Amino acid sequence: MKTLKVLLLAVSFFSLELQALSLQDIIDKALQNNPSLQAIQNKISASKYNTEASNSFYNPTIAYSQNTLSADEPMSQKNLTLSQKITFYGKRDSLENVSKAQTEVLKESLENAKIKLVESIKDEAYNIWELNALYKTIEQYEDVTKQHIALSESYTSTTPNQHMGIMSAELTLTDLKIQKSTLKAKISLAYAQLSYLASFNITNIDIKLTMDETLATQDKLISSLSNNHTLLIKDKEIKKAQAKEENADINNYPDVTLLAGYAYREKFDNFWNVGVAVTLPIYGTEDDKEQESKEMTLLAQSLKQDVKISVDSEFKATYAQMKSSYEIYNLIQKEALPQIKHMFELSSSSISTGGDLFKYIDILVQKLKLEQKSINALASYYRYKAKISELSGEL
Repeated sequence: MKTLKVLLLAVSFFSLELQALSLQDIIDKALQNNPSLQAIQNKISASKYNTEASNSFYNPTIAYSQNTLSADEPMSQKNLTLSQKITFYGKRDSLENVSKAQTEVLKESLENAKIKLVESIKDEAYNIWELNALYKTIEQYEDVTKQHIALSESYTSTTPNQHMGIMSAELTLTDLKIQKSTLKAKISLAYAQLSYLASFNITNIDIKLTMDETLATQDKLISSLSNNHTLLIKDKEIKKAQAKEENADINNYPDVTLLAGYAYREKFDNFWNVGVAVTLPIYGTEDDKEQESKEMTLLAQSLKQDVKISVDSEFKATYAQMKSSYEIYNLIQKEALPQIKHMFELSSSSISTGGDLFKYIDILVQKLKLEQKSINALASYYRYKAKISELSGEL
């Protein structure tokens, strides 16, 4: 019975390996399993303890001392002293705010990492679709070429000039086989990369791409850049820098240490000692750190502005490329392919009556290149679309 259960589990696991997963399935599993995301989550969990610790009092210190005087001497004593540092009002809250700000930076970093992971998975999935589409297209052309070589060979006895056409077709056939072999290797590599990104083995993906009927305007898309998580991280880093600046400012105020001690004298009366110690910020260290924290706040603000310029620039470049891919695809589909399809049909019917195979192969190669460009344009369109989604902060 146990063996049967193990066998069923193995079969179930194997069937999952072979099952074609949707892109959404892959993304969902990747967001759950990715070690890099888990590492950031662990940092967030750890930061909670740091926040709790930052608002705690300093540990008290206890000290024991004795001198070497004879017990007959009044000054002979053994001392036990307890001291407790009391921070200036608001310092612990200030440190807690710094720690909380750091946690917010980590949380935003986690969201940003998720978004970038999704974009990378999409990019690789579209790459796989492109490679598979190119492979299938080449297979179709390979079959058509073989059929027309066979047809032309049947005319060689009556039409001697067919030999050059057949040789050209056979060279084309060899080139198609080379392309197929290259694509096979690329597909294997792409699946390996996708498996790495998703953190589990993927051998088959179910994905279909179609061109959008209309292209979204640049103005409509650019408004969503306010949700860019790289920018939002910079906002959190500015708040963290401001919290550190407040902490540096309050550190100019001195802390107080309370002391209480008990002195034991063997032959004389014992007694208590009480005292107060205050730190004296006389060397300007705190002032220097305060100025440093102000500069770091200005730095964080400048970095945010630099990132904003970078994001805007990257968006415009990506949109321009997406628009170009959209236009190329439609030009090929609506103008170029209908024209060459007609030429292809005329040449194909000519072959069936003993026409020149050389001209037919030339048109066949032109049509193949156009279809390949169409596939490239469609895949590129989706890759640029995924990049814009990533810049817009879409998960």
